[in-house]
Amino acid sequence: MPLVVQKYGGSSVATVENLRGVAGRVAARRRAGDDVVVVVSAMGQTTDELLELARRVSPAPPRRELDMLLSAGERIAMALLAMALHEEGVDAKSFTGSQAGILTDEAHAAARIVEVRPVRVREELGRGRVVIVAGYQGVSREKEVTTLGRGGSDTTAVALAAALGADCEIYSDVAGVFTADPRLVPAARRLDGIGYEEMQELARAGAKVLNARAVEFARDRAIAIRARSTFGGPEETVVSARPAAGGVAGVAAAPAVALFELAVRALPAARQAFARHGARELGASSAAGHAALCLSLEDVHAPEALRADLAAAGAAPIEAAGIGALSAVGRGAEEPRVAEAVQEVLLELGAPPLALFVGPLRVTACCAAARLPEAARRLHARLLE
Repeated sequence: MPLVVQKYGGSSVATVENLRGVAGRVAARRRAGDDVVVVVSAMGQTTDELLELARRVSPAPPRRELDMLLSAGERIAMALLAMALHEEGVDAKSFTGSQAGILTDEAHAAARIVEVRPVRVREELGRGRVVIVAGYQGVSREKEVTTLGRGGSDTTAVALAAALGADCEIYSDVAGVFTADPRLVPAARRLDGIGYEEMQELARAGAKVLNARAVEFARDRAIAIRARSTFGGPEETVVSARPAAGGVAGVAAAPAVALFELAVRALPAARQAFARHGARELGASSAAGHAALCLSLEDVHAPEALRADLAAAGAAPIEAAGIGALSAVGRGAEEPRVAEAVQEVLLELGAPPLALFVGPLRVTACCAAARLPEAARRLHARLLE
């Protein structure tokens, strides 16, 4: 039988009604003759609610204990989806990441998958069951529960598809990959296809539809990803080795970043420090022995502890708070007009760039986070409409 791995995001299973809708979709696919593995995220805002609960107990919770806590959200969703499938008359069995054979390194809250051993998954598929796997989590070789960082369920799905030789479908509340977040930029349009490298850069820059590590995993293993809407029709974006047409592919905004200045010689120590806290580098530049470093705080659970460690490594914040990042992504990003457009838009809004980073596929400007929504709309209009 054809085998497909489907991943459903938190909005897809946010309510019992939504979860039943997913069960109906999966049941229909199974009855059509396909073997199905489902990777599921936590319901709605469960992960954020658990994180807030942890912060009420401790301002800097140990990352190991956070993994124990946050991984519970996906376990709840997987069990409920299995129950809903049984109500549909479809035999299903749920597994945690560790039970499904997702092996990771030891980096709590930002682990990387190093191997997948889907022995039990194959056994249950052989018995005719739908297999449901908790996304976002795995187990280290020391038998510690780990989580993969925000959006890690995408990586779980791609890794399982690669291990099983299956197709990979990622379902969310939008019908594919758009030239900007359609909730932020109404004029954004869906892309029929996009290359791995461009999609990675969009994800790193703040686009939420796919996780950057999942795209990297797919690229390394030549897995095409089909991004679709749980609530829509057949529209999709295919992420593959085939790049999009030249020019700018999309605009992205990241509302929570930090900007530091430091001596170039201190960069290695600073990178070790922010890696321990799960921060992601959005850009770095250097001149005359000094460097600027822009970090995404999306996966940082203890920002003050991060700042303290970076200060010990010789990094000083350029602005204390309220910084975001605006990016233009695509194979035309290196053209001078793109960086000029980014700067002009921010200047028009009275939010001059605090730093500008230009790479082969992305231009990123750090600026006041409050100006990001309007800046994204104006930049999209200038470059893509």
